[in-house]
Amino acid sequence: MAYTNDDQLAINTIRTLAADAIAKAKSGHPGAPLGMAPAAHVLFSRFLKFNPKNPQWLNRDRFVLSNGHGCMLLYGMLHLAGYAVSIEDIKQFRQIDSLTPGHPEANHTPGVEVTTGPLGQGIASAVGLAMAEAHSAAVFNKEGFPVFDNYTYCFVGDGCLMEGVASEACSLAGHLQLGSLIVVWDDNHICIDGDTNSAFREDVLKRYEAYGWHTQTVHNGDTDLEGIEAAIRNAQQVTDKPSIIALKTTIGFGSTQQGTHTVHGSPLKADDIAQLKERFGFNPNESFTVPQQAYDLYKKVEAKGAAAEQDWIALFDKYAVQYGSDAAEIRRRVAKELPAGWEKHLPTYTSSDAAIASRKMSENVLVGVADILPELVGGSADLTTPNLTRWSNAVDFQPPATGLGSYAGRYVRYGVREHAMGAIMNGLGAYGTILPYAGTFLNFVSYAAPAVRLSGLSKVRLIWVATHDSIGQGEDGATHQPIETLAHFRALPNCMVWRPADGNETSAAYAAALAAKETPSIIALTRQDLPQLPNTSIAKARKGGYVLSEPAGGKKADLTLVSTGSEVSLCVEAAAYLAEKHGLNARVVSLPCFDVFDSQPLEYKLSVLPDGIPSLSVEVLATNGWERYTHEQFGLDRFGASAPYKDLYKKFDFTVEGVAKRAVATVDFWKKIPYVISPVNRAFQHSNSI
Repeated sequence: MAYTNDDQLAINTIRTLAADAIAKAKSGHPGAPLGMAPAAHVLFSRFLKFNPKNPQWLNRDRFVLSNGHGCMLLYGMLHLAGYAVSIEDIKQFRQIDSLTPGHPEANHTPGVEVTTGPLGQGIASAVGLAMAEAHSAAVFNKEGFPVFDNYTYCFVGDGCLMEGVASEACSLAGHLQLGSLIVVWDDNHICIDGDTNSAFREDVLKRYEAYGWHTQTVHNGDTDLEGIEAAIRNAQQVTDKPSIIALKTTIGFGSTQQGTHTVHGSPLKADDIAQLKERFGFNPNESFTVPQQAYDLYKKVEAKGAAAEQDWIALFDKYAVQYGSDAAEIRRRVAKELPAGWEKHLPTYTSSDAAIASRKMSENVLVGVADILPELVGGSADLTTPNLTRWSNAVDFQPPATGLGSYAGRYVRYGVREHAMGAIMNGLGAYGTILPYAGTFLNFVSYAAPAVRLSGLSKVRLIWVATHDSIGQGEDGATHQPIETLAHFRALPNCMVWRPADGNETSAAYAAALAAKETPSIIALTRQDLPQLPNTSIAKARKGGYVLSEPAGGKKADLTLVSTGSEVSLCVEAAAYLAEKHGLNARVVSLPCFDVFDSQPLEYKLSVLPDGIPSLSVEVLATNGWERYTHEQFGLDRFGASAPYKDLYKKFDFTVEGVAKRAVATVDFWKKIPYVISPVNRAFQHSNSI
């Protein structure tokens, strides 16, 4: 179908809306919306399968704007396409509580699939979305019933392609032969610092060919609508490779500053906007104008999308008649409901059970729930054996052509790509049918910190299996021993960080992580063996913190020892030593998850960490954050060292005697205080409000 004047009018509407919104906000990035408007229009009007009245339609095509700073392009498209993004929302761009924040946020603006803005995150998450489609199709599609067959489209800029996370993810995408992934590169040769030749002169398409991608070039992305359409159609025909299209565009097309870096990240001046509107046939004295012809054109697109969804619903209804259990399974996954009785498959332990590493206890959980939770899809960053993330009969997620597995496989070989692994999990979790997990050493979750941050912001349920969690890592030394990592991630909103002390606490960590519908989790696990402690249970640990032991014989406590992970058993031993050698009565509290403990009622928290008793935390990690729970802190505010772990614990005084020495000092100091108030008993709790 030929393009008409109405198509060009819609394109120019996208451009002028972006210019007006950014100017009103006095903040934003007009360059990409002006340059990429033709490609966005072609994609949304001729290809993208969506129904704006139901943004969560399961088999919709996914669109990701990886260069999220250009988000007025996306917001303008969503408005024209009929999503619940009004012209008033456009006018409120970058303003408080608006639906149009400065970068796209999933679960905030209808039609935004994943959170983007930090460069490279979007394209990496798009790889996860494409993997999820491939897996879901392989598991659920039947002959004549393609219930999953959507495409994932992604716009990227030069900045995204410079970021290492994009390289990691795209390398894996090529290996996985993700034919449903189509990327359009805004190849305008401009970045914030100026011409990309100053720092980025590689042949990008040759790099992507080496990754195993299908590559094309459209030489005039400013006006060649037919060329853009033909390139996307060609990409759709390539089913065994992801595709990238180098779209040669002019940044800020139509502005007097077009083609320069000055138009990238600053609002256009009033006279520039006026000439832009005149050039595109708009009244320079009017703002936020949307001609009826543009609305009418997209009403037809909207109707086409609504009809496509109705066709899919009819297909799914027939599918449900023939494949009822599969249909029920899809519905369950989309609702994020777990199967009845799933918690019975979590391992439980008694104090007579053998001491084993909590990474092994984690493996026991995965083995226990793998069959009952088929949505659980995970892997490791080339650390499968030390992470213990794979159950024995797991099938690898691989392209069938490689002979290494199948797309129905549930174990992902991420390779040494921690950052991409985190961002890909955001895409997997956003798709709707998969509960992703992945393993690496806790120290190297830091490689993926930007992706973990977006997990929390985007409310994505996923699980990091983070092993080798302390100086207990041992001989590998300070480079591999995470000291500050948990303090960092504990400070992250909407992210559960667990450091379990034994098997029951490990099962509790998984129970909470699997049941959470909108929260990512990091489970920090030991390399060294841990004893199974008396008085632990899944129910107790799921409160985030609880009293493990009180002084014998109902004696009044002189001190509370508070700890996590491998140091909890040390505190149990230290409490016995204090009673025997110093005549001091110590309570022991296990605090495996700060965030979950924080969510408990104040009355409960005070029952665990009461007024009137001084407290000491013991953890072989940085002490940052512990002041919220204890009066004194014993930790490791320096780097570790290389030696067998028992020697390291001795070197840094994490021994029964070392804990006892600090416990005695704590009691002696706080005797001077007339009344000891618990650190959890504050004027206001951690909600930043009164």
